[in-house]
Amino acid sequence: MEPYRNPTEVQMSQLVLPCHTNHRGELSVGQLLKWIDTAACLSAERHAGCPCVTASMDDIYFEHTIRTGQVVNIKAKVNRAFNTSMEVGIQVTSEDLCSEKQWSVCKALATFVAQRDSSKVKLKQILPLTEEEKVEYSVAAERRRMRLVYTETIQDLLAKSIIQDDLESRDCSMKVPAEKTRVESVELVLPPHANHQGNTFGGQIMAWMENVATIAASRLCRAHPTLKTIEMFHFRGPSQVGDRLVLKAIVNNAFKNSMEVGVCVEAYRQEMESCRRHLNSAFMTFVVLDGEDQPMTLPWIQPQRGDGERRYREASARKKMRLDRKYIVSCKQAEVPLSVPWDPSNQVYLSYNNVSSLKMLMAKDTWVLTSEINKIKLYTLEDDKFLSFHLEMTVHTDTTQAFLLLSDLRRRPEWDKHYKSVELIQQVDDDDAIYHVISPVLPGADGKPGDFIILASRRKPCDSGPDFSASELCDFGQVTCLDWAPGERDPYVVALRSVTLPTHPETPERTRGETLCSGFCLWREGDQQTKVSYYNQATTSFLNYVTTNVAGLSSEFITTFKACERFLLDNKSELALSLQNL
Repeated sequence: MEPYRNPTEVQMSQLVLPCHTNHRGELSVGQLLKWIDTAACLSAERHAGCPCVTASMDDIYFEHTIRTGQVVNIKAKVNRAFNTSMEVGIQVTSEDLCSEKQWSVCKALATFVAQRDSSKVKLKQILPLTEEEKVEYSVAAERRRMRLVYTETIQDLLAKSIIQDDLESRDCSMKVPAEKTRVESVELVLPPHANHQGNTFGGQIMAWMENVATIAASRLCRAHPTLKTIEMFHFRGPSQVGDRLVLKAIVNNAFKNSMEVGVCVEAYRQEMESCRRHLNSAFMTFVVLDGEDQPMTLPWIQPQRGDGERRYREASARKKMRLDRKYIVSCKQAEVPLSVPWDPSNQVYLSYNNVSSLKMLMAKDTWVLTSEINKIKLYTLEDDKFLSFHLEMTVHTDTTQAFLLLSDLRRRPEWDKHYKSVELIQQVDDDDAIYHVISPVLPGADGKPGDFIILASRRKPCDSGPDFSASELCDFGQVTCLDWAPGERDPYVVALRSVTLPTHPETPERTRGETLCSGFCLWREGDQQTKVSYYNQATTSFLNYVTTNVAGLSSEFITTFKACERFLLDNKSELALSLQNL
């Protein structure tokens, strides 16, 4: 029997020839972006059964360069389909045919929009089967949420970031005027650059953008730069054969060992040159490597007054955001410390990590049923680093109401004796809040009560709102729609994790506890019937308490969860006014 293969999976292997490389014999990133876009588009069209266009490409971190004679292996598959758009996951590796060595090059996530005769196409849903597919399917909803608020998040974080004005303190002898790095180029879209519908390939536009960005970076360092990171490409509309594309690039800021280049693309027809439309913008981070592949020190940049200084400071803010995002979102779950500092500038990524960690824990297929008492099931999951447990029951109550009740931690002391009192410290936004939890004395806690600083992130199922604004949908030939396909396998989620706040430090009177990943997932099983699941990844401080329950030496888990059931039933008709604004 052949091994299982995802029906949307596309594999592409390309031999790197001299025509694909730069002066150093390394594969051009622009060429790689073309191949990535092509493979992802083929996967999207395999699922959609109709033409698809690139809508966006998430941040890409390049881990390894590829040289002449090596093979590029690209694997793409649809992680999840929404209504007319879908997320495609891409993995890129390189292979040396002589030594049989392989390297990871990068991972990418692209969003494609399905089109047929310039009208929307409703996509069939993905049915995830393997653990990996279930994880990607579940987390795709949270990634989509981040894309929806991408522009607002950037603006909000930039507004809140305090960037030190160090322009006057820098060594003037090493400053390069930003205007010296400015590049402007024009490209004519010809049939080889477009698909069978006449729309320009997204990968081709990205390749042109990488080209002008590399020239701008070279003008600063007077050397050959290496591209390390690309921020999200977001296509605001298509371009067609016959369009002229104007590409502009400039170095926004230079740090000690890296520089940010901003690139934008505008399109116009020959007969309407004055009517340019904005197609795309991106920010690319370059370094210059020495003979030992170590980053070299770069000259400073001297921005122009006005817009130049704005771009300069925004680049500093984006650098901080990239570091936050790379650390919180990109690193493995086990590498994230239990309590991470809460910072308004990285709140969107902490929230994302909070929810996605719980969804990844939920999607694992190695849960083992340990016991079933009073219609409550106890599952356990053991791996190299953690012991996790999962409680499950069905409650005769409305799912939305249960979600409202469980997402307000201030009500948890009503049913959970481990929560003595709960104070709302900060209502971050409609979906995220930070609480200070006081717990009673636990065994082995030196006779002191405990406390926690908890970030609670709640999510409804991914069932409303398009992936793009109305104007962007019109640009792509779509129609604004309100019948967005519901995520039938999506639960209501209440995710909990520890954070640290300078206003609430540890005190000698209490033992500070931590939780890495815990929370509730709720599924609507029918009218007035809800499946409630609670997950917890046990930390060292509670390991003895957890193992005692898992081993059957204590029934506190079952007793507490039964109390939760009674709480939901007793309040099934109550609608807390403070929680109705979801």
